[in-house]
Amino acid sequence: MEGNDRKINGYTRVCGVMGNPVEHTMSPAIHNTLAEALGENLVYVPFRVPDGQAGEAVRGAYALNLLGMNVTVPYKSQVIPFLKETDPLAETIGAVNTLVRVQGGFKGYNTDMPGLYRAMRRDGVNLEGEKVLILGAGGVARAVAILAADRKAAEITILNRTAHRAVKVAEEVNAIAGRRIAKGRELGEWALLPEGERYLAIQATNVGMFPNVEEAVIEDRAFYGKIHTGYDLVFNPAETKFMTLVREAGGRAFGGLKMLLYQGIIAYELWTGAEVGQELAEKAYAAMKEAMEIS
Repeated sequence: MEGNDRKINGYTRVCGVMGNPVEHTMSPAIHNTLAEALGENLVYVPFRVPDGQAGEAVRGAYALNLLGMNVTVPYKSQVIPFLKETDPLAETIGAVNTLVRVQGGFKGYNTDMPGLYRAMRRDGVNLEGEKVLILGAGGVARAVAILAADRKAAEITILNRTAHRAVKVAEEVNAIAGRRIAKGRELGEWALLPEGERYLAIQATNVGMFPNVEEAVIEDRAFYGKIHTGYDLVFNPAETKFMTLVREAGGRAFGGLKMLLYQGIIAYELWTGAEVGQELAEKAYAAMKEAMEIS
């Protein structure tokens, strides 16, 4: 089942992604590349789910014998009440992006944070012992902070436009971690960070996302001198203004494309039991970039 010989027949298993909107998803490029390369009789398609119908979508996917589903905005939390069970990490984060078929329903997982961690490891970045700055205090930022605490970061500072939200997330992370590792501050208080310290910074807002590609959540170039490595979880554009500012200040910068790749790979491994090696991961990465028309 390779190349043009790939067949869809009565034995073909179906996976997909549910969201709204979902038309511009890159996930089919990842999963269909993996299935073809591994000789799996599996296809992956997008499903646009109307507002308020997350439960119907989960039940329908099970009734139609789908092998598994990815879940994207706005349904990552909405699907949880309709699952048979939820993985502890997904439960802690409060968001599910992967549904794995089990007896009687689906089990929910979060592969976003393991995907980010795998991407970091491939880029030679380790969270252990790091002083971590997180920009933003939404659901993604909260999940990143939980990941950093779990992976034994030395400290976590959450910077957000509204300080009370940053403080709330920091307190939640401290409670989960069982130690006071995180603190929250208003975005402009970056200037109060100790002189001479350099940080691993993770940009977890949607600022700079297409079409607003000329924006960065912090514009002051002095801030970027405090960053030795910057991760922007935005993947469109592939090169964000945040990344450019980090590099111009002498730091290393990475975007969200590899996180997108590895969260998909981990989901595929959960569905099929396959082990995706680095050579195949690179093939899927190339397919994803081609679908996004990135050279």
